[in-house]
Amino acid sequence: MNMVNTGLVLRELNGVAELKHAEWFQKEVWGKDDPPDNSDLMLAIQHEGGLVAGAFKDGRMLGFLFGFPTSQPHIQHSHRLAVHPDSRGMGLGVKLKWFQRDWCLARGITLVRWTFDPLRRINANLNIARLGGTASTYYQDYYGEMVGINAGIPSDRLLVDWSLTAPRVEALAKDGQAAVCDTVENALTLEIPENLDNLLASNLEVAVSERLRVREEMASAFTKGYKVVGFDAETCCYLLTSC
Repeated sequence: MNMVNTGLVLRELNGVAELKHAEWFQKEVWGKDDPPDNSDLMLAIQHEGGLVAGAFKDGRMLGFLFGFPTSQPHIQHSHRLAVHPDSRGMGLGVKLKWFQRDWCLARGITLVRWTFDPLRRINANLNIARLGGTASTYYQDYYGEMVGINAGIPSDRLLVDWSLTAPRVEALAKDGQAAVCDTVENALTLEIPENLDNLLASNLEVAVSERLRVREEMASAFTKGYKVVGFDAETCCYLLTSC
């Protein structure tokens, strides 16, 4: 077990009961209409070298992470990361990811990949700014039509490459700060909405328009050899460079 601060424990889930609880937990986070990963699947993948972990305080699960092996032994795909709605603001997402990094490095895994919605500011800040991930692959409508909190717009996703031994990632793991790039002479910025959920609730037409704009601008930049290397949560802007 890894004690992060008083009363908070990060650890792998243990046994079918905890895995079944993780099914309920996923519904609490993403909505009851969004199918959770079931306990049988998680149990089998855990036994085959996957990671199913949680953040607990006083015995209660507050966060959940699920990653599984890929065709390349040094790469893990990180499928789920969730923090309970009443436990946000505690930094649990970033704590779980650093736990995942330690777990992976101990097993010879040096690269972790996952997808996220490029219009979600909180996720972009975590994945790119706080963890040091990069991205140069854009998937259009990756999951097809979705329900729950993701209903209403195409399910576009960015693929994050998290190189666990990259200098920037090592610096962030140690101090929480790191330079983005040695040179940003030809840098591009790409702005996203401040709050996608509010936009979906108030003006679905604009939300879809923003999806298509970001899709076009980001895919075009990737075609020209740029990649996402930074994110500014205050301005809601990605930084893309060719360095």
